[in-house]
Amino acid sequence: MKALMPALNRLMPVMMVIFLILASIQAAVSLHLSGGMLIHFLSWARDAYPPIVGLTALLTISGLLYEVRSAKLARKGLRRRKGFVMDILARLTNRVALEDLLAQEQKEVAINAEELAAGLRAKVVGQDQVCEDIAQQLRRRLALTVRNKPVGIFLLAGPPGTGKTYLAKQIARQMDRPLLHFDMTQMSSPHAATMLFGSPKGYVGSDSFGKLTGGLQEKPDAIVLLDEIEKAHPDVFKKFLTAWNDGHVTEASTGAQISTTRAIFMLTSNIATEALTEIADRLHDDADKMRAESTEALRKAGFAPEVLNRLDRIFVFRQLRDLDLARVAALEIEAMIKGYGLNVEAGGIDAHLLFQLMQRQQKLGAGASARDLVRSIEDMVSESLILARQNNAKLVRLVMESDGVKAEIADDSASLNARLAP
Repeated sequence: MKALMPALNRLMPVMMVIFLILASIQAAVSLHLSGGMLIHFLSWARDAYPPIVGLTALLTISGLLYEVRSAKLARKGLRRRKGFVMDILARLTNRVALEDLLAQEQKEVAINAEELAAGLRAKVVGQDQVCEDIAQQLRRRLALTVRNKPVGIFLLAGPPGTGKTYLAKQIARQMDRPLLHFDMTQMSSPHAATMLFGSPKGYVGSDSFGKLTGGLQEKPDAIVLLDEIEKAHPDVFKKFLTAWNDGHVTEASTGAQISTTRAIFMLTSNIATEALTEIADRLHDDADKMRAESTEALRKAGFAPEVLNRLDRIFVFRQLRDLDLARVAALEIEAMIKGYGLNVEAGGIDAHLLFQLMQRQQKLGAGASARDLVRSIEDMVSESLILARQNNAKLVRLVMESDGVKAEIADDSASLNARLAP
């Protein structure tokens, strides 16, 4: 029976004609109409034939023109084929304005690279060249209107504590894009891929999306930060290769393909620190050669070749030195003090303390970051900070003494006068 349905649908117009003829004959029989009466009626209405024919021809031509025009507009996406049925959007809102907003959202926006670079340099200490290079790369790639892969796949490589993760967060903040942050040290097992890409049907967790697939479905223009990417399991790498090659990721629980063409992938890595630092110092004026040698250094250090081949750019962060290290340490100390609900007095970090941090950093080399050194200070002054907060202090200063670092309560009014003084 199902096989006959298409044939019956095609014969429907013929069946309608037959039905109308039969209905007309039935009506004539019921009214006792003869053939002579029908011929007499047709002769009487002879004068009305030309107007009826003209009106019918006009309606037919008008209908054909409307159908042709509607078909052209439908192909351009400007009108639905069922034009006589009012669209719910046309009835309840301004559909044209909504379509304009949708087109504006999908249109790629050219960013101001100089403004972005300046904003990044103000936040990320000691990495001016990286800030400028990555701002230019983002501007060029966002300007592309046709793309079948992510906006960019960037590797931020270099020593720990130099601002790699912080730079990615600042880019997300200044470009007003959502951030999806994943610690790849937690993805070292073969089953970790299910955390990001979901579980197949029948397995535990298949009733919800993975963290990456679900995040990209809700926020397709997100910045995806993959911290310490070299520590991820090879099975996790394979999943990302599809995202970077084909422009989509597959959710395992449903099989849905989620686009990655509007996302920006940023990977961080701490391997080959000494080799990359030497390359960055030697080739800081030759970006292409620096990238080539950095790629080779990462390959020798064991970085997955299939990942290196899909990177758009490698940005090498240089080891912080001298005043740059002092700036980062000062910012970290300020953040630590604010974590205790206090503020640091203007000029309230003893210069001798920062100088000692710089000396310790030089002795430890690239193995220790400014954050590591600040944590040791927190162990020394945490008790003083707690006592200051209990005494309703708002401002504190850190002072180097013979037995270590002490947190002293500062006078709020005196500090305010000092800041306002010319």
